[in-house]
Amino acid sequence: MNQLFKKTLLAAAVTAGMAATMQAQAANWLMLQGTEPADAAPRAKLWGFLQPTYRATKGSKVAAGAWAGEPAQFNLIAPHLSSNKEFSIHRARIGVRGVGFPLNAKVNYFFLAEFGSNGITWPNGGDGQARITDASVTYNYIPGARIRAGLFKTPTAEEGLQAIHVFDYVNFTSFSNQMLLERYFTTDGAGTYVTPTDNSNVGGPNGPNAPVGAFRDIGVQVFDTFKTGGWDTSYAVMIGNGNGINRGDNNDHLDKYFYLSTEKVFAGKGPRVQSLKLFLWAQTGKRDLQIFDKTSGKYTDPETFDRKRRGLGFTFRKDKYRAAAEYMTADGMIFNGTDGGAKVGSKSSAATGNVVASFNVEPNEKAKGYYVHLGYAVLRQLELDVRYDTLDRATETAAKERKFKTTTLGAQWFFDKKNRITFNYEIRSAEAPNLPSTHNANKILDEMDNRASVQITSIF
Repeated sequence: MNQLFKKTLLAAAVTAGMAATMQAQAANWLMLQGTEPADAAPRAKLWGFLQPTYRATKGSKVAAGAWAGEPAQFNLIAPHLSSNKEFSIHRARIGVRGVGFPLNAKVNYFFLAEFGSNGITWPNGGDGQARITDASVTYNYIPGARIRAGLFKTPTAEEGLQAIHVFDYVNFTSFSNQMLLERYFTTDGAGTYVTPTDNSNVGGPNGPNAPVGAFRDIGVQVFDTFKTGGWDTSYAVMIGNGNGINRGDNNDHLDKYFYLSTEKVFAGKGPRVQSLKLFLWAQTGKRDLQIFDKTSGKYTDPETFDRKRRGLGFTFRKDKYRAAAEYMTADGMIFNGTDGGAKVGSKSSAATGNVVASFNVEPNEKAKGYYVHLGYAVLRQLELDVRYDTLDRATETAAKERKFKTTTLGAQWFFDKKNRITFNYEIRSAEAPNLPSTHNANKILDEMDNRASVQITSIF
């Protein structure tokens, strides 16, 4: 993988030079979300979308261990994590985009805000509030090297980079949800957490200190797309804070992003263009985290750890057929679920009875995973989908390793180009592969429920 990404960066540098004499033609996520056609785009176009959603599981409880009988975190519906079934306005986004015409047609902007109920507006189960998700300006002065600055989607995995309102499923794959949709923590959560009445440690469960990263960062990106022998080749190089949306940097280390794709366009344009696309990407950065010291019983001063993410894959769409696959790896800062699989804040039967479940982070662990997606348009209005995804988490320590497998059966009914309803049924399972089936970890994971989802998407 290291050699592959080194070759990718070299190819990106070469193609960037070639692009200086070529005009961008293809439609892709970098161009769709980062540029506007100077000869056709309005000065200000108001747009957005709504996604009313219903999701449900059986609501199985923790089956064994110190939190037996408590709600299982993985069977609750995010972001509130208070029920196993819920109606919500999952996303409600409104924005404006356009070019600087008549002031300057070479400058365009993109602004978007989130008002729905998700990890962006509910950082830790508190009061929801609207937040800006995108605020960027693109400068199209240098042929082959457009410059985008501000807050925007990072050039990484397809699930994160693509426009969410044309996503074929309701929920992300396990790898994207746990390893790419970043949560930000102050501590690793390994200490004994107690109720606020006991001051022996920090006085409460470890939780995110900010909204999810939402596949976004604040920084500067150089990118473009150009023709190469019948294929549309794109590259992007970005530097960002690596500290989430609407926050400044919290250490002296910036994240670096690299992306390269090549796409054969068969027909159409825009988000649902018919094409074959091959892509790969990499992200490197560092995170600060306080580690629990078992000897002193206290947390250390913040330490710095690597956080690396990489992936490669393809997408295919032609006539009635759709397909996609992606393989991804994670190195460092592994989100590791909750104590005993219990809902955060649940009381344990251990010790004096006031220990509560907490989020945990493994700063030096690794993970890997992949997904395969297939789709078929039975009718003009009806598309059937199936997706299989896996996540192999904490692979460096046998006792900590967990494997997640999900098969998602889906159907989409298109009322028209801008309104559709999506049905999903996820068959979910997980195991601790290096522990006996009688171990508490496997008894707990055996209670992971299947999940049903229905979502309406309306674009305006």
